[in-house]
Amino acid sequence: MNEVKKQAQGKMEKAVQVLKKDLTAIRAGRANPALLDKVVVEYYGSEMPINQMANISTPDPRTLLIQPWDKSALGEIERGILKSELGLTPNNDGSVIRITIPALTEERRAELVKIVRKTGEEAKVAIRNIRRDANDELKKMRKSGDIPEDTLHRGHDEIQKLTDQFIKTVDQVVADKEKEIMEI
Repeated sequence: MNEVKKQAQGKMEKAVQVLKKDLTAIRAGRANPALLDKVVVEYYGSEMPINQMANISTPDPRTLLIQPWDKSALGEIERGILKSELGLTPNNDGSVIRITIPALTEERRAELVKIVRKTGEEAKVAIRNIRRDANDELKKMRKSGDIPEDTLHRGHDEIQKLTDQFIKTVDQVVADKEKEIMEI
């Protein structure tokens, strides 16, 4: 039973980590190199993430600076950013690319909050699915006679407490990101 609980806990922790990673890619009005994590660039016939072909830094809160290791890739990086659905405009000066992050409008902030809440809800669903799988595993163990009935119920209770704990963590992460987005 402890093994089932440990596995469920590990999977739930991964679900929260994925949520945090997904939320870093949501623009909150300030520059963050993670914004470009999902942007891929055509480079010598293969798709590569920008962060594997350039140094990305934030010289100030509203600017991203991209310094490619191979200067010939500047045009491709610029095209990759324009093709992405980030709505950012790169400025290429021949040696680096600067991206100025525009201030968010109130309408755009509301859209981003909806996206954050939807992402949070997806993480909660993933956690609930992990709970269901763990409970099913405990029921199988009960059917095969590996654990008695009272241990099954105790296991269900422990899995539920674990689920509640991680759902609360997801709610906190989502609330923090909403607060960050709504800051002016």
